[in-house]
Amino acid sequence: MNAVLKLLLEGEPLDAAQLAQILALPQAEVDAQFAAIKEAGIFLGWRAVLNPDFEEDKNVRALIEVKVRPQGGFGYDQIAERISQFEQVETCYLLSGAFDLLVIVKDANLRKVASFVHDRLAKIEGVQSTATCFMLRAYKEQGYIIGNGGYDPDKPTVSP
Repeated sequence: MNAVLKLLLEGEPLDAAQLAQILALPQAEVDAQFAAIKEAGIFLGWRAVLNPDFEEDKNVRALIEVKVRPQGGFGYDQIAERISQFEQVETCYLLSGAFDLLVIVKDANLRKVASFVHDRLAKIEGVQSTATCFMLRAYKEQGYIIGNGGYDPDKPTVSP
């Protein structure tokens, strides 16, 4: 794997001296501000945004809509926190609408995602139903447009 890409994937942060240089601030001020946002729980970590078409691991990602029965005194939090502990879960949101939680999972293949949903997620007490949508292609990821925007004869044409 490319060394720069590996470093980005491992979440290599800018150090205080680099941030101070970029912001034209004294390093002590950067240290203080960075410590404050970490302590307040605002800054959680570093993450690179990659084009999914070029990921070497070629994992499958899926959106799972989950309907739950809120737990007395805890509401949705207890179930959402339990779901969030699974290593396959990248993201878990509480939503309004037709379902309660949106869970984004990643695993090696379709079968493993389906097995996770059937064997683990759906069996959690309080989970009433799930609906899984596999992600087929990304057009925009975390604010970044993906792809060349040109015609690809290997992909189906979609009517406007």
